Amino acid sequence: MKKTNFLIIGSGIAGLTLAIKLAERFPKKTISIATKAGQSNTGYAQGGIAAVLNEQEDCFQKHIDDTLRAGDGLCKPEIVEKVITEGPKRLRELMQWGAQFDMDTQQSPLLNREGGHSENRVVHHKDTTGREILRALTVQVHRLKNIELLTNFFAVDLMVQNLQNSTAENTSVCRGAYLLNQITGTLLALEAETTTLATGGVGQVYAHTTNPDTATGDGIAMAHRAKAKVSGMEFIQFHPTALHGKDKGTSFLISEAVRGFGAFLRNAKGERFMLDYDGRGELASRDIVSRAIHSEMLKHGDACVYLDATHLAAKHFKTKFPNIYNTCLKSGFDIAKDWVPVVPAAHYLCGGIEVDAFGQTSIKNLFACGECSFTGLHGANRLASNSLLEALVFAHSIFDYHANSLPNIKQFISFEAIIEKEQVMTANGREFHPEPQRIQELMSNNAGIVRTDAELQKAKKQLDQLAEEVEIAYTFNTISTGLCEYRNMLTVARLIVGQSLLRKENKGGYYNAQLENNIKKELI
Repeated sequence: MKKTNFLIIGSGIAGLTLAIKLAERFPKKTISIATKAGQSNTGYAQGGIAAVLNEQEDCFQKHIDDTLRAGDGLCKPEIVEKVITEGPKRLRELMQWGAQFDMDTQQSPLLNREGGHSENRVVHHKDTTGREILRALTVQVHRLKNIELLTNFFAVDLMVQNLQNSTAENTSVCRGAYLLNQITGTLLALEAETTTLATGGVGQVYAHTTNPDTATGDGIAMAHRAKAKVSGMEFIQFHPTALHGKDKGTSFLISEAVRGFGAFLRNAKGERFMLDYDGRGELASRDIVSRAIHSEMLKHGDACVYLDATHLAAKHFKTKFPNIYNTCLKSGFDIAKDWVPVVPAAHYLCGGIEVDAFGQTSIKNLFACGECSFTGLHGANRLASNSLLEALVFAHSIFDYHANSLPNIKQFISFEAIIEKEQVMTANGREFHPEPQRIQELMSNNAGIVRTDAELQKAKKQLDQLAEEVEIAYTFNTISTGLCEYRNMLTVARLIVGQSLLRKENKGGYYNAQLENNIKKELI
């Protein structure tokens, strides 16, 4: 048993930004950051942060319009306006904390353009923006003595108490979380005044993903088990250009900025095909580019398509994208001379845990921020480089709520209730050896870029069966990171499939070929 004032689960841009702000505002309170072993999605971010900084050529309305267009009619306009207009201020805070971005000769941020954007507005640090952001935030975190880093602690479940005889809309309250010490194997019940989930995405439920091994949907699964509202799970964004390799699992992302720089997509015949699908060519939104690649691969029976940058200035390319150039070179492809084989890979979840404008979930004292949250910014499809911006803005919004409403946050849960739950969770004995590849193959084949109701129903049946098996294993086996991640992957996979079956219209990142065929039949 342990107590803290504010618990943050996750150590990417969302979690660290919130922790810094809370620690500075409440120097006498403790902020605990729980993070499991491995890397965050933030560290894998290449492209950058989209924000309107050059108001002579760009404006908020253009960025808003681009975001709404990418979201395909399902964005919340008030949230889009909030994030876009607040974004530059939050970005400048990040720069004040020491994040270093590429600058032009006038020492203004050098701005890239990515798919779906009408102007150059993406601030970046070469092609390793995420790493630079984490470096700067980590320096700030270590500067603040009231931030406690709980590394190698896996969040197993939330501590949630139902409120009896309550007339309020919210009938349950979060009082912290159960954390598994990944080194000792012991369980810690950590009680907190508020808990924020900043646990990232779900990419590992697919066979090919740009996400790290840690992206197993833990926060979303925990929130769902606690009966928080979860929406938009059918909207998985597949990044069009991941380096194609023989091995499955985490694939190396080749940033959208490479196409913004002028690279072309070609099929095996050497044809530049994107203009046949969209007038914006390679700079169409990611859902369109991914489906076009999928279509070309099916049409020609190929395992990949190719990214061609051989016509671009090699010296400039190496300076701008050193990590991409060197990684491709190690894989046997010299971007200056070779076409690089690429395939779409699961990249970003546009749905997640429902939150309001202050990051509050449907459970009292539980907040969510970053990719695990569903704010309404992205709608059916995220505009490139809007995700890091969203994390910055909503981390500040959650901070704002704490700064202004903390006296209203009450203690509800009893010490005895926590201990009783802890004893139940540690009373296990046997070991379980999960097989996540079963989920990954099933989701890639039946709930990928192009879906049908028939394939989704097959997936649902098999996932339901696997879920029954894992719940039995969870009851009778020793709690471990592998078992918990497998359980969480099954939970989010079932949410993706279930909410896909409920959608009766193709939007953004969700494309059901059966729905398209039904529309064509009606037109005939």
